[in-house]
Amino acid sequence: MSGFLGRLTQGLQRSAGKLGEGLGAAFTKRKLDEDALTDLEDALIGADLGTDVTRRIIANFRRNRFGKEITQAEVKEALAQEIAEILAPVARPLTISPERKPHVVLVVGVNGNGKTTTIGKLAKQYQEQGLKPILAACDTFRAAAVEQLQVWGERTGAPVITAPANSDPAGLAFDALTKARAAGSDVLLIDTAGRLHNKSALMEELQKIIRVIKKQDPTAPHTTLLVLDATTGQNALTQVGVFREMVDITGLIVTKLDGSARGGIVVALAEEYGLPVHAVGVGEQVGDLKPFFPMDFARGLLGQ
Repeated sequence: MSGFLGRLTQGLQRSAGKLGEGLGAAFTKRKLDEDALTDLEDALIGADLGTDVTRRIIANFRRNRFGKEITQAEVKEALAQEIAEILAPVARPLTISPERKPHVVLVVGVNGNGKTTTIGKLAKQYQEQGLKPILAACDTFRAAAVEQLQVWGERTGAPVITAPANSDPAGLAFDALTKARAAGSDVLLIDTAGRLHNKSALMEELQKIIRVIKKQDPTAPHTTLLVLDATTGQNALTQVGVFREMVDITGLIVTKLDGSARGGIVVALAEEYGLPVHAVGVGEQVGDLKPFFPMDFARGLLGQ
């Protein structure tokens, strides 16, 4: 299988392997009894779907199928339907408003989660849609982040607004918005720091960025994206909670699903927070970031 869906399915194979092992142990063809439900519960929790989702799925299986003969294929199909149903309400593409010049997208997340790469991919996609993106390198204390964004700027032809090392990130954000408005840019993508070891300083930094851009546009940022690394599993849930204390998160992008045995975390996130999942990433190339389709994801998670 080639293309994005193929890479997603391959990336989710570790999760599918975990689920498959559990389902293989639970179901060849047997009646859905309490032992089978226990095996199914263990398989779901082992794939990082979380206790709330697992409880909900087990309750539905008990209500609709208890005591009936069921095969592994039938279990997988029923699970795919259940998972897609949980994911459907959060699968929403990120829409750039044409009325705003620019639409300001603040991108936050822990360092190493793929923020800068995600911004570069989004910039390329917007460019291909005929929009004019501009990038702001507001992680001014980390030279590697600034350089990485500049590389993406060169690849996409999008201007990158930078400042000397250790400059005030909020001042840079203000400058970037000024230049984006003057240039008639359609979208401003703001890269930020993600140093959670000093949470209070990071909170202050992010909130200051928001305050200063509101001086130019009281409605900005129009989108605040949290980028999460799927390989962190249940820790991603904690990160959502931490960042929501700092800023008003409007949506998620989940990266590194190509290397994760923990794809089920996307389902746990949907159940616990209900935040839009705008896109998922399965690699480093521009085409490796795509909108999120629940049934494709559910079937990939189950190795279908």
